[in-house]
Amino acid sequence: MTAQSAKTKDDIIRLVKEHNVKFIRLWFTDILGQVKSFAITTEELEGAFDEGMGFDGSSIKGYARIDESDMIAKPDPSTFQLIPWRPKEKAVARMFCDILNPDGSPYEGDPRYALKRNLARLNDRGYTFYLGPELEFFYFKNSQSTEVLDEGGYFDLTTLDAASDLRRETVLTLEEMGIKVEYSHHEVAPSQHEIDLHYADALTMADNVMTYRIVVKEIATKYGCFASFMPKPISGQNGNGMHTHQSLFKGNENVFYDANDKYYLSDIAKKYIAGLLRHAPEITAFANQWVNSYKRLIPGYEAPVYIAWARRNRSALVRIPLYKPGKEKATRVELRSPDPACNPYLAFSVMLAAGLEGIEKNYELPEPIEKDIFRLDDEEKEELGIRSLPGNLIQAIERVEESELVRRALGDHIFNNFITSKKIEWNEYRTQVHPYELEKYLPIL
Repeated sequence: MTAQSAKTKDDIIRLVKEHNVKFIRLWFTDILGQVKSFAITTEELEGAFDEGMGFDGSSIKGYARIDESDMIAKPDPSTFQLIPWRPKEKAVARMFCDILNPDGSPYEGDPRYALKRNLARLNDRGYTFYLGPELEFFYFKNSQSTEVLDEGGYFDLTTLDAASDLRRETVLTLEEMGIKVEYSHHEVAPSQHEIDLHYADALTMADNVMTYRIVVKEIATKYGCFASFMPKPISGQNGNGMHTHQSLFKGNENVFYDANDKYYLSDIAKKYIAGLLRHAPEITAFANQWVNSYKRLIPGYEAPVYIAWARRNRSALVRIPLYKPGKEKATRVELRSPDPACNPYLAFSVMLAAGLEGIEKNYELPEPIEKDIFRLDDEEKEELGIRSLPGNLIQAIERVEESELVRRALGDHIFNNFITSKKIEWNEYRTQVHPYELEKYLPIL
């Protein structure tokens, strides 16, 4: 038996003995998508499966107040994987956990539960939500600066790509942990890279994204450098995106495909896209959740800021990859605004909620915009009905505050705590004196 095939408590207990596992790390995320973890010994494993492991949630961002802080972490056996970078003679494994209240009910502040709740609504309709994100990141010489490893560009190789060995080992490690990879390459900016994951159902993919970010950083550390998913670490260069491909299946049928449509898109797909477009401003705070995210969302750097859809046009928010005969299952919608520093559980939840709203309320999809939107003036954009995404974090949060769709999708606890956290972040940012201000104004004022 392999970790990939293990699904039950008994499977895991057997694997633990076979691989001489001594410690199991229990992973979960806070409201901002930062991995939290504690380790248990194998002697505690059976109790963890049966009853969960208690912990104090009052210090976890967006979790409980100090007067209601008792939480239970219950491991999901289907997520068991050996951690390849730990010594094999006393192996270490990990499992993702669902967070419960002391009475065993799901905890409303758990981002993983929020996604599971949205997927249950979809599953009631017989659909499965598949995602394939493209995560970009930078390698720097250390965590204290943005000194790059190379001056390479898009798809460069050999001497222009100083990190090909890092990417290769990262891909091998991901695959060893059961995460399928489609391809990897050097990206547009110096020392920028991309490793694309093979599509998977939404919950599996959210777990995979969390694992991916840890693996990329661990392998970078092994090679004596630092990996960053910061959306825009270098001024004047492309930022890190996470273009997210998404589709709905019913059984083995891709319900986004229609052979008789000129775009090969079904009515369901068109309504889904219309939902993404209409609700884009109010879900942006979850796809782009940091102050720095909005340094990436500016015209001219391949990051979309205009709310439109297209097939070939990469300046549009939503792109539909061209249909290839015999590849009906590959019909999908690509949302280009997310960045890889988001909380995937929340980001995937609000994407799905927006798309489903379009389906349920029969939104009409406008015609695609195949012009370079960056070159259109304001009057032309207004004539075409092209709106813009929020220009900074506080604008994005203000749109969230008005959104009943987001509140329904995430629940009151996450909704309110996320807004509070982001307002604190914005206030800290806007009250700081930044180097730009000192360089520009101090000598002349």
